[in-house]
Order: sequence, then C-alpha cells, then structure tokens
Amino acid sequence: MGVNLKDLLPKKEITFNEMKGKRIAIDAMNALYQFMAIIRQRDGELLQDSKGRVTSHLSGLFYRTINLLEYGIYPVYVFDGEPPKLKQKTLEKRKEAKKKAVSKLKRAKIEGKEEEIRKYAQATVKFTGKMIDESKRLLEYMGVPYVQAPSEGEAQASYMTIKGDVWATGSQDFDSLLFGAPRLIRNLTISGRRKLPGKDAYKEIFPEIIVLKNSLEENEITREQFVEIGILVGTDFNEGIKGIGPKKALKSVKSGEFEGYEEIKEIFLNPDVTNEYRIKFKDPIKNEILEFLCEEREFSSERVERALERLKKSFSKSKQRSLDSYF
Repeated sequence: MGVNLKDLLPKKEITFNEMKGKRIAIDAMNALYQFMAIIRQRDGELLQDSKGRVTSHLSGLFYRTINLLEYGIYPVYVFDGEPPKLKQKTLEKRKEAKKKAVSKLKRAKIEGKEEEIRKYAQATVKFTGKMIDESKRLLEYMGVPYVQAPSEGEAQASYMTIKGDVWATGSQDFDSLLFGAPRLIRNLTISGRRKLPGKDAYKEIFPEIIVLKNSLEENEITREQFVEIGILVGTDFNEGIKGIGPKKALKSVKSGEFEGYEEIKEIFLNPDVTNEYRIKFKDPIKNEILEFLCEEREFSSERVERALERLKKSFSKSKQRSLDSYF
C-alpha cells in the first residue's frame, strides 16, 4: 500500500539505457505482487499448473528479470522479514479487503462481468511462504542475488542504496524515500503496455526516477520533516489524520505544528536492517531451471530454452564488460 506523497515528489522518466550497468535493489514482495496482479489468464485467473499451483509469480520473476539483465541492469531482490508490530493493523485491514474482494469476485463471475472479474481478481492476490521460497529458489538457479531483510524489505533496500552497494531502490511505493533511499525507481518491473482499469484502452508505462535530495530541496524540508509529512498523511504504521493530504501536511510540518509519533519516526529514521549480505551474480544453472520450471511447474520447454539463451548472453556480455567495473 505505502504512503501517498506523489504530489510533493518531482519525478522524471528514465530510460533503461540510463540505468545500464547499475545495480538496483528491488523490493521483492512489491514486485511479486505486481506480477501476480498483472500476469493472468484472460478470465482474470492466475496462471497455474495442472495441480492448481500458482505460477504467475515465477513467470514474472523469470522473464522480467531476464529483460532487465538484457538491458544491462543488475537486479538484487530484497525480501521482507518480520514486520514491525505497528504494521499489524494495516495487515489486518489488507486481509479484510481481500475477503471483500473475494466475495465481489464470486458475484462478478456469476453475473459474467469480465471487467469486474479482472478488477477483483487482482485485489485477491495472496502470497504464501511457499511461493516466497519458490521465488528464492528460482533466483538461485538463475544466478541472481537476493537479500533477506530482518524486517521491512524497503528499509533494507534503502540502506543498501545509502551505502552505495546498489545505485537505486526499485519499488512502486514511496516508503523507500522515507527510509532514506537516495534514488527510487518506479515501474521498473511493470513497464510496457498496460490496460487502464475499467476502460477499453491502454497506456504505455515507463520507468521513472525520484531523487530524494531534489524532493527535499524543492519542498525546503529536512528528511525528518519529510517523514513527519508521511506520518500525517498515513503510512503502513499509522492511519494518518483525516482530511490531511500531502500539501496540507507539508504546510503543517513547516509551520512547526507536528509533534509526537516518535516510535513511528524511529522506524523510518533508524530502521531494522542488516549489513550481513553479499551481492554476487553467478552463472545460471540451466538444468536446474529446466527441471524446476518445465518438469515441476509445466512451463513451455521451448519458451524457457529461448529465455535461457537470452540469460546466458546477458551474463556473457556482463563478463566482457567486466561486471565489477560498473559499481
């Protein structure tokens, strides 16, 4: 869900070529949820194998990661750990929202309303621990590194960006900026032609970059004040104040009206992160990928073989350029 601060954030489109040779720490759960929401059958149902096991997340992770590598972009996926206790209320609300979406989805199917079926099907996305393990397993076979965060994945990805171990954080949510990420890349894994909700029309989605320093300077605030604005609007750890949007929050904070919420400020300003991680890209293990995706999960062997050739070429090119020289 994240915090809504887009009205205060100067952003601009960025090309894949401009990100060439860069490491980007991707909020793994954010990306996987996007894959689950977008990669579906025509009737709105998730992709599944013959045993009814969902494969949308694996399809997105495999093919879109290869797309990034072909552009010379090096993704490092960061997985969530234990959420802060203050996030529990938000998680409960999300569960309740999904229950309502399931009910609406059933009704839409009975009434044969295709657009509503797609809409509510996306709102019922549910991730399991097994699916997370599958995602990590696939990344290991592909030779793409991932980091296990002790708590919030966005906080860990932002920390890695601050340290300079990666160039930017990749996520759809603006929370990364509250966690101090110097650069946030949005639409990285979902760029392309997308259908507009409720309309028979499509829109081209491009990656965009938001630079924290520019955002603070343009609004004439400190990072701590930026966090305070987020708290007034509402974050994953608090509901915010009714009737206050980003612009009102900005005015309140700059006039010195903000007080309290120290525990939430601490989550953003001093998050629970680890420096015990290693970022290393390895050669993909072709046989393991084929066995996992094609034999176990019934992916098309022909399509996976073609993708593996692309993956192999991407890693060959990175070696020719001397991968480490870019970072």
